[in-house]
Amino acid sequence: MSRSMWIAASGMMAQQLNIDVIANNLANVNTVGYKKSRADFEDLMYQKITLSQADNQGNVDQSVTLQVGLGVRNVGTPKIYSEGNIAQSNNQFDLAIEGDGFFQVQLPGGEYGYTRAGDFKKNADGYLTTADGYMLLPAIQIPATAIDVAISPDGNISVTKVGETTSTQIGQLQLASFANPAGLENIGRNVVKQTGASGDPMIEPPGTNGVGTLAQGYLENSNVDIAEEMIKMIMAQRAYEINSKAIQSSDEILAMTNNLRRG
Repeated sequence: MSRSMWIAASGMMAQQLNIDVIANNLANVNTVGYKKSRADFEDLMYQKITLSQADNQGNVDQSVTLQVGLGVRNVGTPKIYSEGNIAQSNNQFDLAIEGDGFFQVQLPGGEYGYTRAGDFKKNADGYLTTADGYMLLPAIQIPATAIDVAISPDGNISVTKVGETTSTQIGQLQLASFANPAGLENIGRNVVKQTGASGDPMIEPPGTNGVGTLAQGYLENSNVDIAEEMIKMIMAQRAYEINSKAIQSSDEILAMTNNLRRG
């Protein structure tokens, strides 16, 4: 098979993954706290055909080289952690992070997970959890007699109980931050896990060291821009088509070569 076919095939595979990433972004346009991904590419190694050429006097000109690239490959699909639009929900257990930072949750296996989705629920024991039952950390238990829950921007949680006129503080939420959020591992369910690339989490009270503050009764929407993703999808589709055209052209050239006859 000619070299150009392999090169164009690598381009088609790269654009297929690019479209997969775009499709996932569009599918999650209404997912609370979702962060869009981007497909990153790099060119492959180059085949060195000639390293230098000589002039009429036999002097070697090292500035002239002949190299042919061998295509492209995908090298990553990092998340873009820009802040999404914040919308009012009027649910007292809904929380939006204004700024950087993640909520820390307890995963079933005992590991820690991190999320930007603040649509928390109260379970049967009164603890705040995600929609999948992952407990928010530090654990916050809302008393059964509480008639009002107030969460301040710095994470302090106060409740007013039946028969009481003053509120009582029952805990404080903490937020996690990472040196390299793009290195976090996506495990689905709006949750990510730390990796060696992300670094260890730094746990801080909201409003300190740049981890952002909390807004009760609000939710952070996805940061996916539909118009931007549609433009990317059209560009990826055209790139896929032109690479398939390169394969077709290479095949036609090979067919013409095979059909050569001596005169």
